[in-house]
Amino acid sequence: MKTRFFILTLLMVSNLSILPCFAQYAAHTQFSLPEGAKARLGKGEINEITYSPDGSLLAVASSIGIWLYDAETYREVALLAGHTSSINSVSFSPDGTTIASGSDDGKIRLLDVVTGAVKDTLTNPIDQFGLDDVLSVLFSPDGSLLASRGWSEVHLWDVAAGTLKATLSTDPYLIASVSFSPDSATLASGSLDNTVHLWDVATGTLKATLREDTFLISTDWARSVSFSPDGITIASGSDDGKVRLWDIATGTLKDSLTGHTGRLLSVSFSTDGTILAGGSGKGTTYLWNVATGTLKDTLITEAGDVRSVSFSTDGKTLVSGGSWGAVHLWDVGTGMLKSMITVETGGA
Repeated sequence: MKTRFFILTLLMVSNLSILPCFAQYAAHTQFSLPEGAKARLGKGEINEITYSPDGSLLAVASSIGIWLYDAETYREVALLAGHTSSINSVSFSPDGTTIASGSDDGKIRLLDVVTGAVKDTLTNPIDQFGLDDVLSVLFSPDGSLLASRGWSEVHLWDVAAGTLKATLSTDPYLIASVSFSPDSATLASGSLDNTVHLWDVATGTLKATLREDTFLISTDWARSVSFSPDGITIASGSDDGKVRLWDIATGTLKDSLTGHTGRLLSVSFSTDGTILAGGSGKGTTYLWNVATGTLKDTLITEAGDVRSVSFSTDGKTLVSGGSWGAVHLWDVGTGMLKSMITVETGGA
Protein backbone atom coordinates (compact mmCIF):
# COMPACT_ATOMS: atom_id res chain seq x y z
CA MET A 1 0.00 0.00 0.00
CA LYS A 2 2.90 2.37 0.73
CA THR A 3 4.22 1.85 -2.81
CA ARG A 4 0.83 2.56 -4.35
CA PHE A 5 0.40 5.69 -2.21
CA PHE A 6 3.85 6.97 -3.18
CA ILE A 7 3.25 6.48 -6.88
CA LEU A 8 -0.21 8.02 -6.77
CA THR A 9 1.13 11.02 -4.86
CA LEU A 10 4.02 11.41 -7.30
CA LEU A 11 1.80 11.35 -10.35
CA MET A 12 -0.84 13.58 -8.68
CA VAL A 13 -3.71 12.19 -10.70
CA SER A 14 -7.01 13.97 -10.15
CA ASN A 15 -10.37 13.12 -11.64
CA LEU A 16 -13.52 14.87 -12.82
CA SER A 17 -17.25 14.25 -12.74
CA ILE A 18 -19.59 15.71 -15.35
CA LEU A 19 -23.25 16.41 -15.92
CA PRO A 20 -24.66 18.13 -19.02
CA CYS A 21 -26.06 21.56 -18.17
CA PHE A 22 -29.51 20.70 -19.46
CA ALA A 23 -29.80 17.15 -18.05
CA GLN A 24 -32.02 16.53 -15.05
CA TYR A 25 -30.34 15.03 -11.99
CA ALA A 26 -33.28 12.69 -11.41
CA ALA A 27 -32.83 11.20 -14.88
CA HIS A 28 -29.23 10.12 -14.45
CA THR A 29 -29.79 8.77 -10.93
CA GLN A 30 -32.02 6.14 -12.55
CA PHE A 31 -29.85 5.59 -15.68
CA SER A 32 -28.62 1.99 -16.30
CA LEU A 33 -28.89 0.94 -12.67
CA PRO A 34 -27.68 -2.50 -11.53
CA GLU A 35 -30.40 -4.97 -10.55
CA GLY A 36 -31.90 -4.14 -7.16
CA ALA A 37 -30.53 -0.58 -7.03
CA LYS A 38 -33.04 2.27 -6.67
CA ALA A 39 -30.92 5.29 -7.50
CA ARG A 40 -27.38 6.51 -8.16
CA LEU A 41 -25.84 9.28 -6.09
CA GLY A 42 -23.72 11.40 -8.42
CA LYS A 43 -22.23 10.32 -11.73
CA GLY A 44 -18.82 9.31 -10.47
CA GLU A 45 -15.38 10.80 -11.04
CA ILE A 46 -14.25 11.42 -14.62
CA ASN A 47 -10.76 10.47 -15.81
CA GLU A 48 -10.68 10.85 -19.60
CA ILE A 49 -12.81 12.07 -22.51
CA THR A 50 -12.39 11.15 -26.18
CA TYR A 51 -14.28 11.50 -29.46
CA SER A 52 -15.36 8.54 -31.57
CA PRO A 53 -13.64 8.38 -35.01
CA ASP A 54 -16.73 9.68 -36.81
CA GLY A 55 -17.18 12.47 -34.27
CA SER A 56 -20.69 11.41 -33.27
CA LEU A 57 -19.94 10.30 -29.70
CA LEU A 58 -18.03 11.49 -26.66
CA ALA A 59 -16.83 8.71 -24.37
CA VAL A 60 -16.19 9.55 -20.74
CA ALA A 61 -14.19 7.26 -18.46
CA SER A 62 -15.53 7.57 -14.93
CA SER A 63 -15.34 5.82 -11.57
CA ILE A 64 -18.60 3.98 -12.28
CA GLY A 65 -18.43 3.18 -15.99
CA ILE A 66 -18.09 4.60 -19.49
CA TRP A 67 -20.64 7.30 -20.26
CA LEU A 68 -21.42 7.73 -23.96
CA TYR A 69 -22.77 11.12 -25.01
CA ASP A 70 -24.18 12.40 -28.26
CA ALA A 71 -21.45 14.82 -29.41
CA GLU A 72 -24.00 17.28 -30.82
CA THR A 73 -26.51 17.44 -27.98
CA TYR A 74 -24.30 16.15 -25.11
CA ARG A 75 -27.16 13.96 -23.98
CA GLU A 76 -26.42 10.55 -22.47
CA VAL A 77 -26.64 7.64 -24.90
CA ALA A 78 -25.47 4.77 -22.70
CA LEU A 79 -23.56 3.77 -19.60
CA LEU A 80 -21.19 0.82 -20.12
CA ALA A 81 -20.36 -0.81 -16.79
CA GLY A 82 -18.57 -3.98 -15.69
CA HIS A 83 -15.23 -3.00 -14.13
CA THR A 84 -14.90 -3.46 -10.38
CA SER A 85 -12.84 -0.30 -9.89
CA SER A 86 -12.40 3.16 -11.37
CA ILE A 87 -12.00 3.39 -15.16
CA ASN A 88 -8.94 5.47 -16.00
CA SER A 89 -9.00 5.53 -19.79
CA VAL A 90 -11.04 4.81 -22.91
CA SER A 91 -10.11 4.47 -26.58
CA PHE A 92 -12.19 3.87 -29.71
CA SER A 93 -10.98 1.45 -32.37
CA PRO A 94 -10.28 3.22 -35.70
CA ASP A 95 -13.46 1.78 -37.25
CA GLY A 96 -15.50 3.01 -34.29
CA THR A 97 -17.08 -0.38 -33.53
CA THR A 98 -15.13 -1.18 -30.37
CA ILE A 99 -14.26 0.76 -27.27
CA ALA A 100 -11.44 -0.27 -24.93
CA SER A 101 -11.38 0.62 -21.25
CA GLY A 102 -8.60 0.35 -18.66
CA SER A 103 -9.19 0.21 -14.92
CA ASP A 104 -7.56 0.04 -11.51
CA ASP A 105 -8.99 -3.49 -11.31
CA GLY A 106 -6.19 -4.61 -13.66
CA LYS A 107 -8.56 -5.43 -16.51
CA ILE A 108 -8.86 -4.17 -20.07
CA ARG A 109 -12.32 -4.61 -21.53
CA LEU A 110 -13.16 -4.47 -25.24
CA LEU A 111 -16.81 -3.57 -25.73
CA ASP A 112 -19.15 -3.35 -28.71
CA VAL A 113 -20.02 0.34 -29.06
CA VAL A 114 -23.59 -0.33 -30.28
CA THR A 115 -24.67 -3.15 -27.97
CA GLY A 116 -22.26 -2.72 -25.04
CA ALA A 117 -21.49 -6.46 -25.20
CA VAL A 118 -18.06 -7.61 -24.01
CA LYS A 119 -15.90 -8.75 -26.92
CA ASP A 120 -12.83 -9.60 -24.86
CA THR A 121 -11.27 -9.08 -21.43
CA LEU A 122 -7.49 -8.80 -21.05
CA THR A 123 -5.64 -9.13 -17.74
CA ASN A 124 -2.83 -6.63 -17.21
CA PRO A 125 0.41 -8.23 -15.91
CA ILE A 126 1.65 -7.25 -12.45
CA ASP A 127 4.63 -4.86 -12.63
CA GLN A 128 7.79 -4.49 -10.52
CA PHE A 129 5.84 -2.60 -7.85
CA GLY A 130 3.30 -5.38 -7.53
CA LEU A 131 0.64 -3.28 -9.26
CA ASP A 132 -1.58 -4.12 -12.22
CA ASP A 133 -3.47 -0.80 -12.62
CA VAL A 134 -4.28 0.09 -16.22
CA LEU A 135 -3.74 3.86 -16.39
CA SER A 136 -4.36 4.35 -20.11
CA VAL A 137 -5.37 2.39 -23.20
CA LEU A 138 -4.84 3.34 -26.83
CA PHE A 139 -5.62 1.60 -30.12
CA SER A 140 -3.01 1.77 -32.87
CA PRO A 141 -4.21 3.70 -35.95
CA ASP A 142 -4.43 0.47 -37.98
CA GLY A 143 -6.49 -1.16 -35.21
CA SER A 144 -4.31 -4.24 -34.92
CA LEU A 145 -2.75 -3.38 -31.55
CA LEU A 146 -3.80 -1.97 -28.21
CA ALA A 147 -1.32 -0.28 -25.87
CA SER A 148 -2.01 -0.39 -22.13
CA ARG A 149 0.06 1.77 -19.80
CA GLY A 150 0.78 0.84 -16.20
CA TRP A 151 3.03 2.63 -13.72
CA SER A 152 6.33 1.30 -15.07
CA GLU A 153 5.45 -0.70 -18.20
CA VAL A 154 3.58 -0.43 -21.47
CA HIS A 155 2.01 -3.60 -22.84
CA LEU A 156 1.22 -4.14 -26.51
CA TRP A 157 -1.70 -6.47 -27.22
CA ASP A 158 -2.70 -8.25 -30.41
CA VAL A 159 -6.35 -7.19 -30.66
CA ALA A 160 -7.54 -10.03 -32.91
CA ALA A 161 -5.86 -12.78 -30.88
CA GLY A 162 -6.32 -11.15 -27.48
CA THR A 163 -2.71 -11.99 -26.57
CA LEU A 164 0.20 -10.00 -25.15
CA LYS A 165 2.67 -9.14 -27.91
CA ALA A 166 5.38 -7.14 -26.10
CA THR A 167 6.24 -5.37 -22.83
CA LEU A 168 8.07 -2.03 -22.93
CA SER A 169 9.84 -0.66 -19.87
CA THR A 170 11.91 2.45 -19.10
CA ASP A 171 13.02 1.14 -15.70
CA PRO A 172 13.79 2.76 -13.29
CA TYR A 173 11.62 5.64 -14.51
CA LEU A 174 7.84 5.61 -14.36
CA ILE A 175 5.81 6.17 -17.53
CA ALA A 176 3.31 9.03 -17.80
CA SER A 177 2.01 8.98 -21.38
CA VAL A 178 1.92 7.09 -24.69
CA SER A 179 1.12 7.84 -28.34
CA PHE A 180 1.17 5.83 -31.59
CA SER A 181 2.64 7.17 -34.81
CA PRO A 182 0.09 7.49 -37.67
CA ASP A 183 1.58 4.46 -39.46
CA SER A 184 1.34 2.36 -36.25
CA ALA A 185 5.05 1.49 -36.54
CA THR A 186 6.29 3.53 -33.55
CA LEU A 187 5.07 4.06 -30.01
CA ALA A 188 6.23 7.09 -28.03
CA SER A 189 6.27 7.11 -24.24
CA GLY A 190 6.92 10.03 -21.89
CA SER A 191 8.74 9.33 -18.63
CA LEU A 192 9.54 10.65 -15.17
CA ASP A 193 13.03 11.72 -16.31
CA ASN A 194 11.46 14.22 -18.76
CA THR A 195 12.47 12.22 -21.82
CA VAL A 196 10.51 10.72 -24.70
CA HIS A 197 11.25 7.15 -25.79
CA LEU A 198 10.49 5.87 -29.28
CA TRP A 199 9.77 2.15 -29.58
CA ASP A 200 9.72 -0.13 -32.61
CA VAL A 201 6.26 -1.67 -32.40
CA ALA A 202 7.14 -4.72 -34.52
CA THR A 203 10.11 -5.77 -32.40
CA GLY A 204 9.36 -4.09 -29.06
CA THR A 205 12.86 -2.57 -29.01
CA LEU A 206 13.91 0.99 -28.16
CA LYS A 207 14.67 3.04 -31.27
CA ALA A 208 15.61 6.40 -29.76
CA THR A 209 15.48 8.58 -26.67
CA LEU A 210 14.62 12.26 -27.11
CA ARG A 211 16.10 14.75 -24.65
CA GLU A 212 17.60 18.21 -24.70
CA ASP A 213 21.40 18.50 -24.78
CA THR A 214 21.27 20.58 -21.61
CA PHE A 215 19.51 17.80 -19.72
CA LEU A 216 21.38 16.59 -16.65
CA ILE A 217 18.93 15.22 -14.11
CA SER A 218 15.25 15.86 -13.58
CA THR A 219 12.24 14.70 -11.62
CA ASP A 220 9.82 16.31 -14.08
CA TRP A 221 7.31 14.22 -15.99
CA ALA A 222 6.88 14.24 -19.74
CA ARG A 223 3.17 14.30 -18.95
CA SER A 224 1.80 14.02 -22.47
CA VAL A 225 3.05 13.05 -25.92
CA SER A 226 1.32 13.40 -29.29
CA PHE A 227 2.36 12.57 -32.85
CA SER A 228 1.54 15.03 -35.62
CA PRO A 229 -0.87 13.62 -38.24
CA ASP A 230 1.95 13.37 -40.80
CA GLY A 231 4.17 11.46 -38.35
CA ILE A 232 7.09 13.85 -38.80
CA THR A 233 6.89 15.61 -35.43
CA ILE A 234 6.10 14.63 -31.88
CA ALA A 235 5.03 17.11 -29.21
CA SER A 236 5.75 16.61 -25.52
CA GLY A 237 4.34 18.60 -22.62
CA SER A 238 6.23 18.59 -19.35
CA ASP A 239 6.15 19.55 -15.69
CA ASP A 240 9.00 21.98 -16.39
CA GLY A 241 6.54 24.22 -18.28
CA LYS A 242 7.85 23.49 -21.76
CA VAL A 243 6.15 22.20 -24.88
CA ARG A 244 8.79 20.63 -27.10
CA LEU A 245 8.47 19.74 -30.79
CA TRP A 246 10.81 16.93 -31.84
CA ASP A 247 11.94 15.85 -35.30
CA ILE A 248 11.27 12.12 -35.44
CA ALA A 249 13.78 11.36 -38.21
CA THR A 250 16.75 13.01 -36.51
CA GLY A 251 15.69 12.90 -32.85
CA THR A 252 16.53 16.59 -32.51
CA LEU A 253 14.58 19.41 -30.89
CA LYS A 254 12.83 21.52 -33.54
CA ASP A 255 11.15 24.11 -31.33
CA SER A 256 10.10 24.98 -27.80
CA LEU A 257 6.77 26.76 -27.73
CA THR A 258 6.46 29.89 -25.64
CA GLY A 259 3.76 32.28 -24.45
CA HIS A 260 2.47 30.10 -21.63
CA THR A 261 3.12 29.47 -17.94
CA GLY A 262 2.80 26.41 -15.74
CA ARG A 263 3.37 22.73 -16.28
CA LEU A 264 1.85 21.17 -19.40
CA LEU A 265 -0.35 18.19 -18.60
CA SER A 266 -1.88 17.42 -22.00
CA VAL A 267 -1.02 18.08 -25.64
CA SER A 268 -2.86 17.23 -28.86
CA PHE A 269 -2.50 18.09 -32.55
CA SER A 270 -5.48 19.20 -34.61
CA THR A 271 -6.60 16.74 -37.29
CA ASP A 272 -4.81 18.71 -40.02
CA GLY A 273 -1.68 19.19 -37.90
CA THR A 274 -1.69 22.98 -38.11
CA ILE A 275 -2.58 23.66 -34.47
CA LEU A 276 -1.28 22.22 -31.21
CA ALA A 277 -3.37 22.44 -28.06
CA GLY A 278 -1.78 22.31 -24.63
CA GLY A 279 -3.54 22.11 -21.27
CA SER A 280 -1.71 23.67 -18.33
CA GLY A 281 -1.79 23.30 -14.58
CA LYS A 282 -3.29 26.76 -14.20
CA GLY A 283 -6.74 26.40 -15.70
CA THR A 284 -5.62 27.53 -19.14
CA THR A 285 -5.54 25.89 -22.56
CA TYR A 286 -3.17 27.22 -25.22
CA LEU A 287 -3.38 26.96 -29.00
CA TRP A 288 -0.20 27.31 -31.05
CA ASN A 289 0.36 27.71 -34.77
CA VAL A 290 2.65 24.74 -35.45
CA ALA A 291 4.29 26.20 -38.59
CA THR A 292 5.37 29.44 -36.90
CA GLY A 293 5.60 28.26 -33.30
CA THR A 294 3.59 31.29 -32.21
CA LEU A 295 0.76 31.39 -29.70
CA LYS A 296 -2.59 31.58 -31.50
CA ASP A 297 -5.05 31.73 -28.63
CA THR A 298 -5.36 31.41 -24.87
CA LEU A 299 -8.52 29.76 -23.55
CA ILE A 300 -9.10 30.55 -19.90
CA THR A 301 -11.51 28.76 -17.59
CA GLU A 302 -10.62 29.20 -13.94
CA ALA A 303 -8.09 27.93 -11.40
CA GLY A 304 -7.32 24.23 -11.77
CA ASP A 305 -5.58 21.70 -13.99
CA VAL A 306 -6.44 21.15 -17.66
CA ARG A 307 -5.76 17.43 -17.72
CA SER A 308 -7.29 16.51 -21.08
CA VAL A 309 -7.49 18.19 -24.49
CA SER A 310 -8.92 16.60 -27.62
CA PHE A 311 -9.92 17.88 -31.06
CA SER A 312 -13.13 16.83 -32.80
CA THR A 313 -12.79 14.87 -36.03
CA ASP A 314 -13.43 17.95 -38.17
CA GLY A 315 -10.94 19.98 -36.12
CA LYS A 316 -13.45 22.74 -35.40
CA THR A 317 -14.02 21.95 -31.72
CA LEU A 318 -11.60 21.42 -28.86
CA VAL A 319 -12.66 19.67 -25.68
CA SER A 320 -10.76 20.51 -22.49
CA GLY A 321 -11.32 18.91 -19.10
CA GLY A 322 -9.91 19.97 -15.77
CA SER A 323 -9.96 19.78 -12.02
CA TRP A 324 -12.15 22.89 -11.69
CA GLY A 325 -15.20 20.73 -12.29
CA ALA A 326 -16.34 21.15 -15.89
CA VAL A 327 -15.63 20.10 -19.46
CA HIS A 328 -15.42 22.98 -21.95
CA LEU A 329 -16.05 22.81 -25.69
CA TRP A 330 -14.27 25.56 -27.62
CA ASP A 331 -14.64 26.92 -31.14
CA VAL A 332 -11.11 26.51 -32.50
CA GLY A 333 -11.53 29.24 -35.12
CA THR A 334 -12.75 31.98 -32.79
CA GLY A 335 -11.48 30.79 -29.41
CA MET A 336 -14.99 31.24 -28.02
CA LEU A 337 -16.67 28.84 -25.59
CA LYS A 338 -19.38 26.88 -27.42
CA SER A 339 -20.76 24.86 -24.56
CA MET A 340 -19.96 23.50 -21.14
CA ILE A 341 -20.71 20.22 -19.39
CA THR A 342 -20.83 20.91 -15.68
CA VAL A 343 -19.77 18.58 -12.91
CA GLU A 344 -21.99 16.58 -10.63
CA THR A 345 -19.73 15.12 -7.95
CA GLY A 346 -20.43 11.99 -6.00
CA GLY A 347 -19.84 8.26 -6.08
CA ALA A 348 -21.62 5.34 -7.68
